[in-house]
Amino acid sequence: MFEAIPAVFDGHNDVLLRLYSEGGRTALESFSTGRDGAIDLPKARQGGFGGGFFAVYVPSPMDLDEKLRATASDSYDLPLPDPIDWEVAISVVLHQSALLTELDQRGDLKIVRSVADIHTAWSQDKLAAVFHIEGAEGIDEDLHALDVLYAAGLRSLGPVWSRNNIFGEGVPFRFPSTGDIGAGLSDHGKRLIRRCNQLKIMVDLSHLNEAGFWDVARISDAPLVATHSNAYAVSPHSRNLTDKQLAAIAESDGMVGLNFAVCFLRADGKNRSDTPLDQVLRHLDHLIDVLGEDRVGLGSDYDRATVPQDVTSVADLPNLRKAMVAHGYNAELIEKLCHKNWLRVLAKTWGG
Repeated sequence: MFEAIPAVFDGHNDVLLRLYSEGGRTALESFSTGRDGAIDLPKARQGGFGGGFFAVYVPSPMDLDEKLRATASDSYDLPLPDPIDWEVAISVVLHQSALLTELDQRGDLKIVRSVADIHTAWSQDKLAAVFHIEGAEGIDEDLHALDVLYAAGLRSLGPVWSRNNIFGEGVPFRFPSTGDIGAGLSDHGKRLIRRCNQLKIMVDLSHLNEAGFWDVARISDAPLVATHSNAYAVSPHSRNLTDKQLAAIAESDGMVGLNFAVCFLRADGKNRSDTPLDQVLRHLDHLIDVLGEDRVGLGSDYDRATVPQDVTSVADLPNLRKAMVAHGYNAELIEKLCHKNWLRVLAKTWGG
């Protein structure tokens, strides 16, 4: 399944959120048989999708029509959603974590804690799933929940989503804008980063504002990683990374996974699915130029973001590989972008 073509190991998806919103445990069968979404087993087999970071995320109430209207404009500044209390968040975190655990128990995927686990999953024809949390609202200030979730397999965590919490400030969806908006990590956030380093939990810089990014860069002893972010030089969106930030990631021997969300890809910041794959390649070219070809991968944001119509689901990933070939990328580079670079930085972060 995963050896005939370069398996795609992806930096971010939200299929757990979708399954949670589609009925929770009652929706799990659709993951095995096929569902109306970007990721399921039939589509994975069709597209050579080998797994990646499966995000647990606590959603905020949001007027999606308003968001779509705003991101169709030449400029926009969506307000940060309200913070979410721990008592609310932990219930959602546990529910989505249980869904991931049950998918593992069903044999649909394998929760991985090492690079060796990833290779084992592929040898068993299973998706390799990194248990990731996007936004640490479900983590208490004493970090007890972090230790419990680590025991359950958590190996990657983004301290914030695009809303503030006790650990730091998220960057709003603003275009055009840098991410230099707001303060950095709180004292709780700095303790969270140090504890993640101790446990060898990867820290995800996507969604952090610039002040928070530089706080992590000063504190962390691990490679700097943004699992699903793009290049500000190509698209001046607040969620994208400046060349200075990319240089810091390169200096740490870290990694960036390219986000397929069209509003972060397009130079005009608009939420249009008719975005050509050329725009994906422009970001890849720039990221490779600044980071080097060993520090760039994919971080699709599947099952949440609007993505280019040529890569609507993981079944369409061969279209991206074909575009890479036509663009002049050789087989070795494509293999690095598709999965080898992720495995490299995970080995360096997790050890072994």
